[in-house]
Amino acid sequence: MISLNIRKQLFWDVDIKRLSDNDSKRFIIERVFNFGNLNELIELFNFYGKETIKKEIVKAGDLDNKTLSFASIFFNINQKDFKCFTKKQLNQEL
Repeated sequence: MISLNIRKQLFWDVDIKRLSDNDSKRFIIERVFNFGNLNELIELFNFYGKETIKKEIVKAGDLDNKTLSFASIFFNINQKDFKCFTKKQLNQEL
């Protein structure tokens, strides 16, 4: 179960009881970045720390374009270094 103080509605499509703070951290970080509010982002940083979030967010499989741009600027990481950027480039429609 998640112990972070974040809305459970962020995980509408999964059984939240099966998520754990440690084993599901990439998934949790991705959801909060995509759909969370400022308080939930602060909670995330207080719980995991900036370095852990930075390490996990680049491995996230699905960030919307605004979130990708924000994370790229905030962590000073080129967008091309994000897994989701590469995935989007491979799945472009002609």
